[in-house]
Amino acid sequence: MKQAPLLLLSALTLLVACNNVVSTLPVKKDAATAENPPMPLPTTRHIQIIDSEALQFFDSTTAITVIASGFKWTEGPLYLNDGDYLLFSDIPNNKVYKWKQGADTTLFLYPSGFTGTIYRGKEAGSNALLLNANRELVLLQHGDRRVAKMNAPLGKPASVFTTLANKYENKRLNSPNDGVFDAKGNLYFTDPPYGLANGLQDVEKELPFQGVYLLRPGGKLELFTNEIKFPNGITLSPDGKYLFVANSDPTNKIWMKYELNEDGTRKSGSVFYHATADDGVDNGNPDGMKMTKDGYLFATGPDGVWLFNPAGKPIARIYTGTL
Repeated sequence: MKQAPLLLLSALTLLVACNNVVSTLPVKKDAATAENPPMPLPTTRHIQIIDSEALQFFDSTTAITVIASGFKWTEGPLYLNDGDYLLFSDIPNNKVYKWKQGADTTLFLYPSGFTGTIYRGKEAGSNALLLNANRELVLLQHGDRRVAKMNAPLGKPASVFTTLANKYENKRLNSPNDGVFDAKGNLYFTDPPYGLANGLQDVEKELPFQGVYLLRPGGKLELFTNEIKFPNGITLSPDGKYLFVANSDPTNKIWMKYELNEDGTRKSGSVFYHATADDGVDNGNPDGMKMTKDGYLFATGPDGVWLFNPAGKPIARIYTGTL
């Protein structure tokens, strides 16, 4: 049996740790300890090998296990190599947790995305968690509707933040969702309406679109595109020449691919893949994703996690049974 790569582990954390429990649940024991071994998921959850090219990563016998549970829903997994641990957001509960194999899953940061007193929506917390070039934690915060940097070291986290971006042309962002840094320190991020109580129709929505943005290291915010209805997951190719963006539109389940100019702006755009058979089906939408150094794309989407080869062909699907 092959072991799933850590990248896949992070993606599955996003999908299988979501148990719809109340926000006052205590932190759960790490599922990977000797006292509480990993829980195999029901056999309806499985890996489908579409092309043997996928066998370099896993095979159909690779186990899918729950590594931690007891959260409302989780997103934004960030693995830190130097500490060998995983951070992830529990968005409705406004918290970030830390998971490390062989230890308890512990609360890392609270609050993580909303620092006010009254919140109208249902997604108060942080979503994506990133590290900048200085190894500072950057959070895309739904509740505060901004991209922010934590003003504390990773070893002593604290809910003290500096705003990096919260307005475009003097209008508040919707709810920054996912992001990726390029080699020059530019931050690309998506801004769907999911943190607003009534989504597209929310009275507090100030922008007439849902954008993908480019935040320069000096603080200048540029609109990359406003042509995606529900921009969500985002990542870069290993050479930094292409940007990939997921559209979480249940009627148009696509992943977009954009060629970039030398200055990081958009040169051209095309559909990388369209899950046409899943349009209009209530089985999940394109969401978070990450690309390997060889150009293989792990992308959460309908029914679980998709694996695409560099040419945009699905070569495997991981059915998690969790949307």
